[in-house]
Amino acid sequence: MNQEIGFTDTLSHLLPKEQDGMPVQTPEAAKTAIQYCLYARKSSEDDERQALSIDSQIKEMALQAQKEGLLVTDIRKESHSAKATGQRPVLNQLIADVRSGLFQGILTWAPDRLSRNAGDLGSIVDLMDSGYLREIHTHGQIFTANPNDKFMLMILCSQAKLENDNRGINVKRGQKTKCEMGFRPNFAPLGYLNDYYSGKGMKKVFVDKGRAPIIKQIFEKVAYEGCSGRAIYDWLKNETNFRSRNGNVLTLSVVYKMLNNPYYAGFFTYNGKWYKGSYEPIISRELFDAVQKKMEVTPKSKPGTRIFDFTKILRCGHCGSGITAQEKIKHSGARYIYYHCTKARDPKCAQAYVREEIIIDELIGLLEQTPIDTIKAGTSLGEKLEIFRQFSALQSENSESDSDQLALSKFLGHIFKEGSREEKRDLISCIKGQLYLNERQIIVK
Repeated sequence: MNQEIGFTDTLSHLLPKEQDGMPVQTPEAAKTAIQYCLYARKSSEDDERQALSIDSQIKEMALQAQKEGLLVTDIRKESHSAKATGQRPVLNQLIADVRSGLFQGILTWAPDRLSRNAGDLGSIVDLMDSGYLREIHTHGQIFTANPNDKFMLMILCSQAKLENDNRGINVKRGQKTKCEMGFRPNFAPLGYLNDYYSGKGMKKVFVDKGRAPIIKQIFEKVAYEGCSGRAIYDWLKNETNFRSRNGNVLTLSVVYKMLNNPYYAGFFTYNGKWYKGSYEPIISRELFDAVQKKMEVTPKSKPGTRIFDFTKILRCGHCGSGITAQEKIKHSGARYIYYHCTKARDPKCAQAYVREEIIIDELIGLLEQTPIDTIKAGTSLGEKLEIFRQFSALQSENSESDSDQLALSKFLGHIFKEGSREEKRDLISCIKGQLYLNERQIIVK
């Protein structure tokens, strides 16, 4: 059986016809009681650069099978990380084939080729406990269903998992240290050049002398001449030879991304924290701030009209028409906003006028039923919400869940009272379904 999930070959193609003057042992003369599958794996990730290549693993284990008289009936390989459970299709199929009785043994270079996580290791040990998997042969070791062998197998695979976990911690620590030194870990944006020649931990970022002056002009044109992103795009395309690293004309989205990137002013964010760069800024902080103010988008409206926060997100619960709003000014000077049906579908719709304060209370009530983690992950307000949560946790003597609920309630009240229209609608997007205004209540369908 040749499995095509990864790469397969027959053992006979890999073995020499003779070794040390002796003919190669045939399957008939081999230990036919156990049928083996040779499994070879290598990840493309940095943590496995020192591992043998897949072809080398197959060659070495094929020779070992010949020396020990093992009957190998199939060879399977894949290039995939073993950090996550159940993510390797070739291994998953191999486990299923062992359970079906197709193989009773596995031949592999080392235990960490099979598993670097607890889930896959548990599946393999379970096969041994159930009697489906009788032996695992590696380079220099044999593991059977014997308790001591299984214990040693688990120790070696657990050690590989520990190495992975520690390596992840060390990588994060190294990235944090690099940020504190003033250098963002990932690739520098257009206008800068990464240092590929200095030693590890000594690499710096240099200004691209060819592109930096034009990038500075881009910011100046927006801040001082009032150019839009589209105007900058046309200018770059038609009047300059400014190109990406691949030699392509910049897209409009890339232009806007550049204009919003604080890296050019000498500071950057990484994992939600701000850092001051140790490289040469292309523009000043004042120029960057001026561009951000120019880039603020004010919704266009017809003269005499106003954009309200909750229009276009509600529908009438009576007739299904849209919901509009209008502002009323009382004799006392007090201002109130009322929402009501447009009556586009039913001119006689009896939907009553509803004050904006009632709309807000209804929306907050719906959002309070949404898990705090969902709101943090589903909106751009995660950092603000986390600050509210931490502050409430410090002040609250209640349980953690009560503290989180209190933080969410305070946060929602703050955003709907002080936040922008975009922030309010960002929160509302967490409510899945169409919102209908039915008298003084909001219903989700």
